[in-house]
Amino acid sequence: MPGPVVERGDRLTFRTVERDDAEFLQRANTDPRIRWSLGLTEHGNLETCRERIERDAEGDGTHGFVVCLDGEAEATTEPASGVPASHESPAGDETAAGHPGEGDATPIGAAYARGLDGDRAWLAYWLLPAYQCEGYGRELGELVVDHAFTASAVHGVSAAAFAFNEASRGLLASLGFTEDCCEREAYYGHGGHHDMYVYSLLRREWNAVRGQ
Repeated sequence: MPGPVVERGDRLTFRTVERDDAEFLQRANTDPRIRWSLGLTEHGNLETCRERIERDAEGDGTHGFVVCLDGEAEATTEPASGVPASHESPAGDETAAGHPGEGDATPIGAAYARGLDGDRAWLAYWLLPAYQCEGYGRELGELVVDHAFTASAVHGVSAAAFAFNEASRGLLASLGFTEDCCEREAYYGHGGHHDMYVYSLLRREWNAVRGQ
């Protein structure tokens, strides 16, 4: 069961990462529909994931969260195209933690803001394929960007998406991010080399988006 709520959106909550979440978070390293889009080439075992949780929790510059649906929200089994999304479709129904009932918290993804103790933070996030295509990616993106700027004094945030991940690139653009550069064939995975696009968003730009 994920920890207490740190951020709350319309449908999603960000909850603290606990050691018991290691098995769920390990899916980012093992499920090819997620890990290729994150640029993860090594699967990592459960103990490695637990060690990463402890390391991140002890670092002032990293805030990591389990993204959850609370209450009566329901899952779907739409093809993957959320944030970050895979370039291939799911092979059957996703086996998530189940549909949440009243008072329950169902983990459906994760969000990270790294480098919050510096001038520029780096964002990363993912959703289980079964919960993509339902607008959760947009809400997740808004929550993690807003958290980075309200929880720290960073001047800007950056994120990246591979060329094949059109959904993630579109989401970053819709949030107000600017495409800074393309690192050509920067990543080898899923049988080939792929371009990586780097995006950034400054604090004043986010304030303008939010009407502040």
